[in-house]
Amino acid sequence: MTTFAEILFSMKKILILLALFILPLSATAFSLSGTVRDAENGETLIGATIKVVGKTTTATSNEYGFYSISLPQGKHQIIFDSFGYRSDTLHITLDANLHRDIALRTHAEQLQELVVSSVKNNDNVVNSQSGVQRMDIKEINRLPVLFGEKDIIKSVQLLPGVKSSGDGSGSIFVRGGAGDQNLILLDEATVYNASHLMGFFSTFNSDAIKDLSLYKGTQPAQYGGRLSSAMDIRMKEGNNEQMELNGSLGLISSKLSIEAPIKRGKSSFLVSGRRTYADVFLMASDKYRGTKLYFYDLNLKANYRFSNRDALFVSGYFGRDKLGLKDIAGIDWGNATGTLRWNHIFSSKLFSNTSLIVSNYKYEVLVNFSDMEFEIKSVLTDYNFKQEFQYYAGEKHALRFGLDVIYHEILPGEVSGSGIITRKLQNQRSVESALFISDEWKLSKRLSINAGARLSGFSVLGGDDFYRFNAEGELLETTYYNRSDIVKNYFTLEPRLNSVFVINDANSLKASYTRNAQYLHLLSTSTSSSPMDKWFASDNNVRPSTANQYSLGYFRNLKKNAYETSVELYYKTMANLVDYRDGADIVFNDLVASQLLSGVGRAYGAEFFIKKKTGKLTGWISYTLSRSEKKIEGINNGRWYVARQDKTHDIAIAASYDLNRKVNLSAAWVYSTGNAVTFPSGKYSIDDKSIWLYTERNGYRMPAYHRLDLSVNIKLKQRKHYESELSIGLYNAYGHENAYAINFEENPDDPNRTQAVQTSLFRWVPSVAWNFKIK
Repeated sequence: MTTFAEILFSMKKILILLALFILPLSATAFSLSGTVRDAENGETLIGATIKVVGKTTTATSNEYGFYSISLPQGKHQIIFDSFGYRSDTLHITLDANLHRDIALRTHAEQLQELVVSSVKNNDNVVNSQSGVQRMDIKEINRLPVLFGEKDIIKSVQLLPGVKSSGDGSGSIFVRGGAGDQNLILLDEATVYNASHLMGFFSTFNSDAIKDLSLYKGTQPAQYGGRLSSAMDIRMKEGNNEQMELNGSLGLISSKLSIEAPIKRGKSSFLVSGRRTYADVFLMASDKYRGTKLYFYDLNLKANYRFSNRDALFVSGYFGRDKLGLKDIAGIDWGNATGTLRWNHIFSSKLFSNTSLIVSNYKYEVLVNFSDMEFEIKSVLTDYNFKQEFQYYAGEKHALRFGLDVIYHEILPGEVSGSGIITRKLQNQRSVESALFISDEWKLSKRLSINAGARLSGFSVLGGDDFYRFNAEGELLETTYYNRSDIVKNYFTLEPRLNSVFVINDANSLKASYTRNAQYLHLLSTSTSSSPMDKWFASDNNVRPSTANQYSLGYFRNLKKNAYETSVELYYKTMANLVDYRDGADIVFNDLVASQLLSGVGRAYGAEFFIKKKTGKLTGWISYTLSRSEKKIEGINNGRWYVARQDKTHDIAIAASYDLNRKVNLSAAWVYSTGNAVTFPSGKYSIDDKSIWLYTERNGYRMPAYHRLDLSVNIKLKQRKHYESELSIGLYNAYGHENAYAINFEENPDDPNRTQAVQTSLFRWVPSVAWNFKIK
């Protein structure tokens, strides 16, 4: 039987033929195309603006730095600009297609406050994409964070519509979605667990990252597989002009990066490593000697540009956490990803990217008692092929189309060792595939739309027993399928629509609609992320989740684009959401589907945002008012109940102030409604044993969460080839004891009374780090 994946692979030739067929369709204009780079290090610039003086024609560079703009024959003045860079002007006489690579230089330090770009920086107003946030890595590096370790995930949590579950969690909740409903990509590879040390750090070393884009509204058609958001993180390519060494030495972690040309101007590499060393300090104590408590990660990337038309990139990420109590017990987990990417420019209008990607997530638990030694492990591996084309048809149309095929293989759990019987949960094999197309269409000077669609499919593959249950979760039938059998096929059409009406250069209205499907799900027993949370695939019992989101926004810039403001409203409906039955048993249960129920959900809210981008004082204020609910027969008597990630109020204030040329002060304050939790409503006694009574699912709240973080960054010696900086921070400056967990237990003095015991993780956490750069 032909699988959906095989059909898509056969479509690759059709896509190429289609691209070559439409290539000559816009012969009425010539094209100016090329790549925009940083003049100092050769890095491609994402989102650089290209504007034609005297015309409304504009373009932006794509995620690989490539741009293409269609113009009539004649003389033109073109301005290239990117935030934080000096604009560059190109004078051309166009009588044929023209290729020009552009190198932009950063603003000189002493001129940063005085230079005003000749191109209006109002992309947030005129761009048709709504619900998208791009974060500057330099901006992230100034924000105060835990232990002084710059963290892009923690920084994203300060944006409107994005919420954290609190201390000790690396999860983000976007517009009412759960933590597993976010697609996190590192150089196109899926990262399934984006946290270190139980959520205290993210897996992303900011020294290796170039760009981050978060799509929380309508995801572009090339993204799929998650209901709530897509976070596209791009690694640096490496300095192809000169060798550069970056490093940081902190109280509990250090990192070192080296980037250099392999062949100047044509190829380069990047190696960036990071490790914590809390375990080194524990060795000083006899009580904790032999205890493991650390993580490490390594980012690698290399590229080679064969010509103006062809470039090859290879990148990888390897990260691991290790926690252990001497030789008694331990847990380690980590991600590994690899991406091989080929960029090819067919013509000034047609750009192609072909990617081969592998992603792996694995955790292991080791237990060693006197008479028993065993290991628990779980593994998820993806093999991914992606072919994408971008076709710049003319002044009014920019098309993007392609295919995406992922082979998933999941080992949910296996127990093996001496003194026990080896148990292995059912292996899950599946193929997730999609065809996608979108068009950025400028209907008029004021109205633009981005319309597209994604046809996704999911094939559940055989090779094991498959079960069928009744409504009460009782096993009805067991059927064995061969590895070559297809157990179940699912198909979903996912339309995407963004629109913008530009009132004037400073004001616009945006509206969008999106439909998303999710075929992989995460089983978790807590609101905070855990390395032992289990991913599982849709099968003959668990259907794919779907979501429809509608959003409307008003965007306004003030004082010549120095301030960005926006108000966005959204409403999301969801179907086939999974939750546990009351009293569910999922620990090493091969019939885990029998413990699950599915139903519908809804999320709605309003997001308010104001950002100051220029001057000595920069920063933003965000506020989100929202609600997220589920309705599942068999839970809460079939009534609506709030989801665990529901937080009514969420406020974030981030500010950075340049005291002078050497000293920068930063602060961040957050407040949010406490997490929704299920607490016991009472208790009863059986045989002198107390049994907790639970009634309403997620019917209680943790205490409200709030925290102030402070930091000061002091520039030390500055030389032509060397610079350094001292970063001093204080996490939770006013020492509020936020609740990490609340447990209920009997009062030791009166068993008839119950007491609640709160656990808090951090009160005051100071940090010091020395950062340096040599080039």
